[in-house]
Amino acid sequence: MSFKFEFTDNVMYVKGVGPRRAAALEKLNIFTKYDLLTHYPRAYENHSSLTKIADVFEGENVLLAGKISNITSREARGLTIINAFLEDETGYIQLTWFNQKYLLNLLRNGMRILVIGKAKYDSWSGRLALNQIQSFTILEPDEEPELGIVPIYSLTAAISQNVMRTAVKNLLATMPTLTEILPQELLRDQNLIPLDKAARTIHFPQDKIELDEARRRLAFDELFLIQCGLMLIKRQTQDERLGISHKKNGKLIKAALAKLPFDLTGDQKKVFRTVAKDMESKLPMRRLIQGDVGSGKTVVALLALLKTVESGYQGAFMAPTEILAIQHYEKFSALLTDLGVRIGLLSAKITHSKKLKDEAYQKISKHEFDIVIGTHALIQDEVKFAKLGLVVTDEQHRFGVAQRSTLEKKADSVPDILVMTATPIPRTMTLTVYGDLDVSLIKELPPGRKPIKTEAKSLRSRKKIYDFVRAEILAGRQAYVVCPLIERSESERLADIEPAEEIFDMLSNGIFHDIPCALLHGKMRPRDKDEIMEKFRDGETKLLVSTTVIEVGVDVPNASVMVVEHAERFGLAQLHQLRGRVGRGAAKSYCILISDSKANIAKARLEILEKTNDGFKLAEEDLKLRGPGQFFGEAQHGLPDLKIADVFRDVELLIQARDAAEKFITDDENLNYFASLRKNLALAYGDKFSQITAN
Repeated sequence: MSFKFEFTDNVMYVKGVGPRRAAALEKLNIFTKYDLLTHYPRAYENHSSLTKIADVFEGENVLLAGKISNITSREARGLTIINAFLEDETGYIQLTWFNQKYLLNLLRNGMRILVIGKAKYDSWSGRLALNQIQSFTILEPDEEPELGIVPIYSLTAAISQNVMRTAVKNLLATMPTLTEILPQELLRDQNLIPLDKAARTIHFPQDKIELDEARRRLAFDELFLIQCGLMLIKRQTQDERLGISHKKNGKLIKAALAKLPFDLTGDQKKVFRTVAKDMESKLPMRRLIQGDVGSGKTVVALLALLKTVESGYQGAFMAPTEILAIQHYEKFSALLTDLGVRIGLLSAKITHSKKLKDEAYQKISKHEFDIVIGTHALIQDEVKFAKLGLVVTDEQHRFGVAQRSTLEKKADSVPDILVMTATPIPRTMTLTVYGDLDVSLIKELPPGRKPIKTEAKSLRSRKKIYDFVRAEILAGRQAYVVCPLIERSESERLADIEPAEEIFDMLSNGIFHDIPCALLHGKMRPRDKDEIMEKFRDGETKLLVSTTVIEVGVDVPNASVMVVEHAERFGLAQLHQLRGRVGRGAAKSYCILISDSKANIAKARLEILEKTNDGFKLAEEDLKLRGPGQFFGEAQHGLPDLKIADVFRDVELLIQARDAAEKFITDDENLNYFASLRKNLALAYGDKFSQITAN
């Protein structure tokens, strides 16, 4: 979006937003006027007609306003039921909320609210009630309900809907007209309304037509801007003068293939042919390999690294965790040392020792290591490669664009880049997240890989489940137990979730009291986490209770069972990634999902997992069930969250934005727009595109 740079003023410069409210808004990541303007409504309500309580009939969806009183709560059939009465000048009606215990801290007798719901006779009280409440808004004591299409915002404590709406209105009243950066030709081709009109209308539309037009313009801008950033990165790197032309496959690759204890699958062969062709080209390779857990992506990466070594270059392999880097180092060394390939390890264990660190740095800089495997330690300033030809990053979603760029810059020429992920990403997401990369898929699993039997069970089956786990361990195997939280949460919403610490105490002092157990979670020191995982990998620990830190973990072929507690708290793709920790050996493997959730989406998610082991199918279903979610968070991809675009609903718009960005960036006539584009990338996304916004 094109905003003047004074638009980055602190949000406190908006009328009605003082220090206290500004501090509350910061909890919503609203720091500036820009943040406030782009804090788009999460929904809208049609408040065009206010109904009096005396005029309510059964079966009607109604909008009511009044004071609440007689707030009570009770437990029934495992549900928390909250009742209250709403009264206006014509009468009163009962309100009922189910399983929303947090409302007891929010609602107060005498409070005025605006509520939308469906009227129905309550079987418990026999009174007419709103027991399908869609939403409600707390009104100020003297506030008149606002009629028409009303925006509903995501809020935090101390910020009501009324306060947020007033702040946005005051901002719009003083905001200068927003300047376009897109060429008029592009606006005409895409049939887009002016940016200024869209930015104002999205908050307070007159009707659905206006809302749809505003949303389409802002969503297009958001997708277009990200695509332009990715295209600029691709344009800057894909230059024949900068790239490396690798040699044809030679004796080293042939010898490595002969030493492998298995034949490559058809998909592995196909993808490596594509990678080899990219590397032999003068253009720098930028390729993503997507492959399900256990599909053999690492073997393709290994062959690519050998190709760069045969061509006289060094290869770098960046893994997301210390123990995974060590595991890759051990496997690569066992296979390649006899072939004369010199492999180095650069991780925390090495860099903690000045002597070992300096020795490793020297060998890297003098080309005494052909392949260097490490964690983020590889991108430290002191690391200097003699002749870097290929950079491989494993589990790319764990590294941001900026980290990948830092590693690339350690080469005199632009190295080839190969990134890998076992996180299945739908096609539309791939277009957006990895827009600067070409994509290859490995969908075929190696022969002998057994499907994991997945079952969803209720909490009532817990004893039977752990009896089964104990039997598996006594038969010589190992097991994981995964929990969503480390410790008990103070949040009302999470109060009933048993954390990993409590589950560990229950199991290690109970049914598994005579079996070696360990607890693993993200708050532990990296050294302690690595030690725990090593003991589990070596078979010393039989039962590992963990949070999702094992999602990207080591290969433990002897682990045959995974139990996921409160499985409804995990995304579908995440559950699939977690269960990929088992099923890596010869034994039949199981994933047991424990959940007592009554929510339809949670039930649907677990049912899908029971039916299929296809990660790509699961990813598409997950996107349908929960929307795009936080696919662009810094922890995930190094790109920002989408604020208004929905990459599932906006598939066609995404493709249009990508096509437009490709034409825009490759058309030299548009070079005059680059400076403005870079400014807007910097304003919208900070340093996420630092590679281009610094120019």
